[in-house]
Amino acid sequence: MKLLEGKNVIITGASRGIGKGIAEIFANYGANVAFTYSSSEAPALALEKELTAKGVKAKAYKSNAANFEEAEALISSVLEDFDGGIDVLINNAGITKDNLLMRMSESDFDAVIEVNLKSVFNMTKAVQRTMLKQRKGSIINMSSVVGVKGNAGQANYAASKAGMIGFTKSIAAELGSRNIRCNAIAPGFIETEMTDKLDEKVVQGWRDGIPLKRGGTTEDIANACLFLASDLSSYVTGEVLNVNGGMLM
Repeated sequence: MKLLEGKNVIITGASRGIGKGIAEIFANYGANVAFTYSSSEAPALALEKELTAKGVKAKAYKSNAANFEEAEALISSVLEDFDGGIDVLINNAGITKDNLLMRMSESDFDAVIEVNLKSVFNMTKAVQRTMLKQRKGSIINMSSVVGVKGNAGQANYAASKAGMIGFTKSIAAELGSRNIRCNAIAPGFIETEMTDKLDEKVVQGWRDGIPLKRGGTTEDIANACLFLASDLSSYVTGEVLNVNGGMLM
């Protein structure tokens, strides 16, 4: 039996990058995957087709997790489309609008908080009724090493990711008695399509500063999610799993 066979999973922001990597690994392990995208439809439909070919149920939903009404509508649609249950929620949607504080606009600060942090509130609140009724569930919030240690030029992003950690611990305390677990993952430097556009010398400099001497992959993060989503972590809640190659210890 596959590790996640028959489990229904929601992943926000999964048409590319880390979210896509999680969706692919989860499908490999037997999970049915509902995932959201916010802009281009073509990559989302291509991923839906790819996941379905693995023999699981998969569906892409255009939905903005930062909007509470859309989050509630998404949960209702997934419950209808995936036979009434949601076992795992992965809050992965996020954006960056980096700048030094003196140059950061109020709108850029608000946008990052709304997409990265408010979305976690929206989705968790929307899914909790189902998980409370089931008396089981795993919620995984995608934080960041920046949310643990901060970073110059990313005050908005760091605040959103640090807030996510506090939210995670609070929800773990609130819902633990109903067998609902809530954990966070804090990735370090992960190499995705976005980092491919950066200067190779800069990227190599980051790699050299990491004890494992490489950037992380989407599969590294997906495997951590796999652990937290499965019964392998049935006694783990309220934790922040750092996946950073030793960048932060």
